[in-house]
Amino acid sequence: MSGQDISLLVAERTVEGKAVKGLRKTGIIPAVIHDHGQESKIIQAPYSDIWKAYQQAGKHHPVTLSLGSKKIMTIIKDIDIDPKKHELRHVVFNAIKMDEKVETEVPVHLVGEIPAERASLLVIRQLDHVVIEALPKDLIDSLEVDASKLVEIGDKIFVSDIVVPAGVTILTEVEHPIATVEESKAQMSEEAAEEASEESAEVPSDHGSAEPATPTE
Repeated sequence: MSGQDISLLVAERTVEGKAVKGLRKTGIIPAVIHDHGQESKIIQAPYSDIWKAYQQAGKHHPVTLSLGSKKIMTIIKDIDIDPKKHELRHVVFNAIKMDEKVETEVPVHLVGEIPAERASLLVIRQLDHVVIEALPKDLIDSLEVDASKLVEIGDKIFVSDIVVPAGVTILTEVEHPIATVEESKAQMSEEAAEEASEESAEVPSDHGSAEPATPTE
């Protein structure tokens, strides 16, 4: 975890449904807080403030919301981005407690030199994020995995290869591959060409081998 306290001033929201379009035009983003089966709270905050909080917290760092006289510790559960404008449209917060574990998603980074890439092989990423469980104080920004094991075609690294810090549990299946080494397209094309050439060389030619047919009357 980055160690910084992230806070966001929010206000109660009275606008719902299609009317939130007008809210967004004024630079205000609608949001909601889900709280352990209690009635959800619909809220709003200025675009710049809520975007900054998301940039700092992602989906894996607590955000303290100040709503009137209340302070609510939350984690960002989901966001909605406009696919055309690439702008934030809505945020879902989940209320959390310091003494209760939280499930969230964190990115996985390959670290170190990758021998397979130096050999012009392809390294195919099959997993960019994993789901973890931890107390809010133990939440982390990301996980790392040693990529030096990726040397030859067929080499793989798995979720089980990730070194997990104390207090954090990975919930993603441990046998799920993170990255695999494969041939490059150029290498596959060369091999295909060589195989085709070998097959062509093995096929005997029919030219000149057949005896002339005897004409029939």
